[in-house]
Amino acid sequence: MIMKTKNMLLLGLLFLASSCGDDIDPIERDWQTPSDGNEEEVQHSIELKDNNVPFKDHPSALHSKSDIEYAKEKVRAGESPWIDGYNQILKSNHFNQDTKLPALQPNPTEKIVRGGKTVWEPDPDNYNNAANQAHAAYQYALIWKMTDNTEYAQAAINILNAWAETCKSLNGDSNVSLAAGLYGYQFANAGELMRDYVGWEADDFAAYQKWMVDVFYKVNNDFLTRHHGAEIMNYWANWDLANLASMLSIGILADRRDIYNQAVEYLLDGEGNGCLKNTIVHVFDGENEGLAQIQESGRDQGHSTLVIGLLGVIGQITWNQEDDFFGYNDNVILKAAEYVAKYNVAMLDVPFVYYNNPVHGLHTAVSDISRGSNRPMWEVIYAHYSTVKNVSPKWTQYTYMGVNTQRPETATQTGNSGGLYDLLGCGTMMFARQATVESEPEEGTESTTE
Repeated sequence: MIMKTKNMLLLGLLFLASSCGDDIDPIERDWQTPSDGNEEEVQHSIELKDNNVPFKDHPSALHSKSDIEYAKEKVRAGESPWIDGYNQILKSNHFNQDTKLPALQPNPTEKIVRGGKTVWEPDPDNYNNAANQAHAAYQYALIWKMTDNTEYAQAAINILNAWAETCKSLNGDSNVSLAAGLYGYQFANAGELMRDYVGWEADDFAAYQKWMVDVFYKVNNDFLTRHHGAEIMNYWANWDLANLASMLSIGILADRRDIYNQAVEYLLDGEGNGCLKNTIVHVFDGENEGLAQIQESGRDQGHSTLVIGLLGVIGQITWNQEDDFFGYNDNVILKAAEYVAKYNVAMLDVPFVYYNNPVHGLHTAVSDISRGSNRPMWEVIYAHYSTVKNVSPKWTQYTYMGVNTQRPETATQTGNSGGLYDLLGCGTMMFARQATVESEPEEGTESTTE
């Protein structure tokens, strides 16, 4: 069924002169309008499982067992682009290039500070160290999975154990919630990859699970429950999405279906901008069919690309648990990715409907701030829609352009900082899929049907 949308009509233009967004009524985002014009529930197949239902075979968060085995087979055969992605990780200075032995040692801190030197936290920021360590453990874990070299496995475990033993809290102003979300999902996925390593003592793994729940989930949950006492629409979509990615990952790592379910429920029906009905604010039809505008499109493109990157992470994690958020509302995540890629990768114009936020005010045009931003995020989205759902290439063309600008997707270096640590990267090795045969898309898997 064609998912058509009505053009958003801006009400209350008289409020344009107001400098305060509190008096501006938010537009009703009629972003999914069935062909008969009547209100309907958003199309999806996701059903909450009972809290006592176990997760799929571990590891099963961002990477499933089949993902790992597929990548390992391709890397060992020396096939491109998988071997190129593998070599990209080895280029990281987390590794000693002469001996291929780990070069980075654990460097835990008692507290992770983001938003320091404030009334909430007197100490300065140190979150880049935590980000660096999470990425290092993740990269060691991946190379161990590809090579079976236990020196890499032990390097990852040394980092994870040290942090679980030493780090007691996340501190700072409201930005602490970004640290909880971004580094929470990253540390959790590093741990999930390592959980079947026989050298990780059961007591140490249990302590790591507890650390992730007590330190990271605690802040994730507080943010999504209270939003620091702010108006619910104050925090942009990437804040919610980062914390949701963390909760999904921690739920799987800790075998806490209740935590995972909490995130799924929020994605479906939450009040903030991480609810997908608020993250993706308009789906276009007509000549712009196949595109969807996101909540941060009028803000800037650096954050818009982060939203897409986090949606890819969330889509893949939940897919590995048989929850098809990639298929949610007629593949709307793909449409959002196409919109962002068309504007930032293809550098083509995109349509825009007025977006009015009760806190941040009115957006009347797509923002050109940081236009051309790019992140290591396209592989996972393209792989799923092109080979799992077998979507026609005309609906993935801009996302595929993004793949080609990033391939092989980068692995972070020690010394990188800021937004370079927001996403894990390494997607070429882990998500690229080999096309089997040329065929028509299966019925019901098109991004948009004609």
